[in-house]
Amino acid sequence: MTPKKSIVIDPITRIEGHLRVEIEVDDEGVVTEAWASGQLFRGIETILQGRDPRDTGLIAQRICGVCTNSHYRASISAVENAYGMTLPRNATIIRNLVSLSLFIQDHIVHYYHLHSLDFVDVVSALSADPEAAAQKAYAYTAHPYRNARGHLSSVAEKLQSFVGAGRLGLFANGYWGHSAYRFTPEQNLLHMNHYLEALRIQRELSKAIAIFAGKTPHPQNLVVGGVTSVADMLNPQRLNDFMFIIKDAYDFVQRAYLPDMVMLVEAYGEQMRSGEGRANGNFMACGGYEMGNGVPLFAHGIIKGHDFANVEDFDVAHITEEASRAWYADEAPLSPYEGKTVPLYTDLEADGRLKKEGKYSWVKAPRYAGASMEVGPLARMLVGYARGHVPIKGAMDAMMKASGMKLEDFSSTIGRNVARAVEAQVVSKAVFDFMSEMIENIKYYDEETWAKYIFEELPQSAQGAGIFEVPRGVLGHFVKIEAGKVANYQAVVPTTWNASPKDARGARGAYEEAIVGLKIADPKAPLEVLRAVHSFDPCLACAVHVIDTQGKTLAHYETKGTCAL
Repeated sequence: MTPKKSIVIDPITRIEGHLRVEIEVDDEGVVTEAWASGQLFRGIETILQGRDPRDTGLIAQRICGVCTNSHYRASISAVENAYGMTLPRNATIIRNLVSLSLFIQDHIVHYYHLHSLDFVDVVSALSADPEAAAQKAYAYTAHPYRNARGHLSSVAEKLQSFVGAGRLGLFANGYWGHSAYRFTPEQNLLHMNHYLEALRIQRELSKAIAIFAGKTPHPQNLVVGGVTSVADMLNPQRLNDFMFIIKDAYDFVQRAYLPDMVMLVEAYGEQMRSGEGRANGNFMACGGYEMGNGVPLFAHGIIKGHDFANVEDFDVAHITEEASRAWYADEAPLSPYEGKTVPLYTDLEADGRLKKEGKYSWVKAPRYAGASMEVGPLARMLVGYARGHVPIKGAMDAMMKASGMKLEDFSSTIGRNVARAVEAQVVSKAVFDFMSEMIENIKYYDEETWAKYIFEELPQSAQGAGIFEVPRGVLGHFVKIEAGKVANYQAVVPTTWNASPKDARGARGAYEEAIVGLKIADPKAPLEVLRAVHSFDPCLACAVHVIDTQGKTLAHYETKGTCAL
């Protein structure tokens, strides 16, 4: 029997954090097994122990430099939940406006700046006919986004100048010319046009977030009991500035992002329909973001094995984490309230490879009622559709009509991208609704943004959770308070769900499931693996250095290599 080939991709680039993937392929180039490994230790949960509960948000948001708003809100909300607080409606609306603006920004940045180059051949775009590209855009929408011939010619010239001057930058190490690329030169040019336009859109969305969040990243507008953005809420110019940016972003979503997804399905439909990048079909959504009419923006539910006809209710009590294959002690499945973060690094093999039969990742293995789950835009759109959730079902139906997709097609590398774009459309509309509700509240003199309390009168012992849908999926912060201080703290983040290593039973996480079965055309350029992993929008938490009180280094870990056979 011929030995299976091993491929190491380290690091995976165009993501947040440090991820290593090792795979085995057979003689046909088909992946037979995969190991996804988070490569650096975070440890924020340990830092939070012994802190004043009111301070957790400002520290916990440092878990990540990308998802700061999400961690900040979930942390503050966990403390509020522990103390049984009810927020003024305006405080919730402002929090929603910040959170949902991040959804739009994150989705646009993810596809165009982190993932699109897995499908777009930049070099091919140089040979495109701008006039033909301008006409091609009308195949995907009646109102293309900035597709005049002259504009597309300037985009081509800009790309050519990068190449001619040797200033490819982040384009320099792409697998240009790879056999797995499917776009025509004109389609590549249209995508690169939107790539450049998206740079402006994402910058403006940062401004929108900062209007109510004070700044981004690492905002400072949240406090236990409400928000501090009162002056911004009552300033008509600030409200107008926010709405102008959201309208601009919504226009981009409608005229560029969604049409580009129709184009993506047209070019890569064969791969999509074959299920390339499909995981195990277990999807989890916690729902939330209640609208003014009492209906949540997102539905909650559990789908198992692609059974869209049967959706179970989501129950946070079914969440556990284990560390049988992760570099931590205390391996048994534990409730997040009881979870522990005690590092137990067992090193790599002598040849530098992962210990595939032992511990191999800094990512724990969260499970829902014992099963691994996929979370994120795909899960939210599928659960919402299966529940008959009106805003989601209408948007999904429109996309399926425009692209010819079926519901099961969304469960794939291509489908995750399409679901994310559909969600950007749904969320953009919801932002307008939340803004209208807040303006109506102000009109009738409801200006409350904080629930007054006296900290010394709150319970000395309590526990609570902040559970939210955030751009990459279900985020949970769990806090246990004793003697008025944080006794235990755990964050179960979306990428922990999706990047989970195998558990004690050998069940894979979503990344590994999506990689197994892929056919690799060129082992030296494993583009197919990058596509599958990138489609989840990985966000591995930022690394921290662990030191003792004298400043001495306790441990040092080094990752070597880029892509080795």
